Amino acid sequence: MPPLIVPREAHTLSRRDVDPDALKVLYRLKDGGFRAYIVGGGVRDLLLGRRPKDFDIGTDAHPYQIKKLFRNCFIIGRRFRLAHIRFGTKVIEVATFRRHVTEEEHAEAGAEAGADTHGPDHPIHRDNTFGTPEEDAFRRDFTLNALFYDIATFSIIDYVGGLDDLRAKVVRCIGDPVVRFREDPVRMQRAVSFAARLGFSIDPPVLDAIAAERHRIALAAPARLAEEYYKILRSGAAERTFRELHRLGLLEPLSDVLQAQAGDPLWAALARLDAYRLRDDPAPASLTNGVLLGSLIVPLGFSQAGWPAWMETDGRPGLNLGVLPLARRDVERIHQVLMLQRRLREPSRSPHARRMLMQRSAFADALTWLEIHGAEPDNIEFWRNHGAAPAPEGDTGEARPRRRRRRRGRRRPGFPSPKAPE
Repeated sequence: MPPLIVPREAHTLSRRDVDPDALKVLYRLKDGGFRAYIVGGGVRDLLLGRRPKDFDIGTDAHPYQIKKLFRNCFIIGRRFRLAHIRFGTKVIEVATFRRHVTEEEHAEAGAEAGADTHGPDHPIHRDNTFGTPEEDAFRRDFTLNALFYDIATFSIIDYVGGLDDLRAKVVRCIGDPVVRFREDPVRMQRAVSFAARLGFSIDPPVLDAIAAERHRIALAAPARLAEEYYKILRSGAAERTFRELHRLGLLEPLSDVLQAQAGDPLWAALARLDAYRLRDDPAPASLTNGVLLGSLIVPLGFSQAGWPAWMETDGRPGLNLGVLPLARRDVERIHQVLMLQRRLREPSRSPHARRMLMQRSAFADALTWLEIHGAEPDNIEFWRNHGAAPAPEGDTGEARPRRRRRRRGRRRPGFPSPKAPE
């Protein structure tokens, strides 16, 4: 079936809204004789009038062909080679079009992998299966993520009906939802997250598949699940997303505590977090992992008195929220943040004491926490404008620099000291 191709005059996506560095990559690939498309969420967000978080690029150039075109290109990944093209701290990800691998090919590749003698750094070929743009579209999870923007013709290419689903505001799977969720259980959580963030509904077959397969989400890699939780907390739609995850029973397989204790205190904390996040676009740097994690676990019983018993689950190393691993540095940071709240609410009269407080490593996070959850705008303004008021003349509040002692030269053996008597 041929794709739906929407010419430039029939859609609203403009190159002016595309990151300039992404355009450089697209044009160089095109000038090198390759296809170059913006793929995935970037096209979706631009068509919805939203600012994309990043721009991913798909091409028929193979990874090392891409590397020949860009000196600032780095090839990453074992399972599937990706090209990261760096512009300072920014990274544009370029992926070769690939196709879905059948179960028979998985089995054959598994047999070959068992006899592979190339060592641990050898790529797994069954995931390095390149394909066409059409095959690449059909291997994706949801129709709204399978739209392409062709830089050569400025047209939008739709193989899966994604444009119709954008107009209808519905999250729909590509293919059988049960099969897609068994391939990757995290897709269930992503479906809920997309619907909450975009204000879309979820296709009924997708809801049925979630109800049938929700227990499988606990089979996903814990580190990946934790990363997805941080994305949700940083999205500006955390309250709606967690309410839906709770309603659909997707919290329970990951954390009994989160499922049981999710209630008004948690919804209120997440609503305050969302309100702070939506003041800025993109997400402000002040929303660190410690602040995000605290907004989730403080309503569940975490306090400055210490962490609750459910954090140290028998049989699991470290600190956890059910199957979700919690980084100790983030847990310790939110503990420090809570310890500083009283001192921020009741500022000392001493400028020196205030300066010492502001030099604490947790001060910035503590002030962000007070702004989100403290409801004390006067104190926020005080710390931002007057927290480091100058000390009285003659007292800078800082320790004076120590004078460096002059080092004496070492005496050379066999030579008398200049002050030694002759």
